[in-house]
Amino acid sequence: MGYHVYILYSESLDRYYVGSTKDVNTRLEKHLSNHKGFTSKAKDWELKYQEPFSSRTEALKREQQIKKWKSRKMIERIVKS
Repeated sequence: MGYHVYILYSESLDRYYVGSTKDVNTRLEKHLSNHKGFTSKAKDWELKYQEPFSSRTEALKREQQIKKWKSRKMIERIVKS
């Protein structure tokens, strides 16, 4: 099993969240559960995009690349692709 970069969207916050993980479904469940952190502000996170990688290092590099853009337009372009 490889690693994934994923993008979530919350309609109530009108915000995107970018992360990486080995198991996207388990990670989404955690985002939707009671916890502390940015994603705890909403309970309507939806998976909009995921991209597979063979290693954690590759996934983290891609996650950081997307986050460095700090661009909603770029994230929406990825989601639509």
